Amino acid sequence: MICIVRHGETDWNLLGRLQGKTDIPLNKTGIQQAEECRAYFNQSEWDIVVTSPLKRAKKTATIINEDLQLPIIEMEEFKERSFGDAEGLTLEERDAQYPDRNYPNMETRQEVLERAMIGLTKVNQQYPGKKVILVAHGAVIGAILSEISNGEIGSGKTKLINASLNHVEYVEEKWKIHNYNQIDHLTVHN
Repeated sequence: MICIVRHGETDWNLLGRLQGKTDIPLNKTGIQQAEECRAYFNQSEWDIVVTSPLKRAKKTATIINEDLQLPIIEMEEFKERSFGDAEGLTLEERDAQYPDRNYPNMETRQEVLERAMIGLTKVNQQYPGKKVILVAHGAVIGAILSEISNGEIGSGKTKLINASLNHVEYVEEKWKIHNYNQIDHLTVHN
């Protein structure tokens, strides 16, 4: 079982700025959300924590792991999608500058999907039968959910909440989504 957690809130999330690979830290709300995730994960047994190397994900993973004291593994495959020249811009600014949403120097959806699924396969192969907490980013998680659900949920269809939980499992030679965008553990969310 893999529980994929979206990192806690950042100031750029709050302001609607596109983060991508820009390395923005958690804000006060994001820290509280990570603490609420920690309380959720403390209720059951887990084996390992995997995280994107970006600050907002690493900090979320570190807070979740404070009581569990599990090994934390950083994996580049789970870095957020690069949105190129649109990073740092609000939706209004992006629409004004790039109405076709074709941002210069942006990583394609296919590139993100391939990278994320390679990472998910590595986690599954390196930690078979283990319960894994995986902290990642909205576009990466959306790509994974979209691929597993054949486009029914995820990218373009599901707005993933900061610090939401998404449970997936590899069973009978394929990935299965148990639930997604779960926020019952949060008192503060956007």
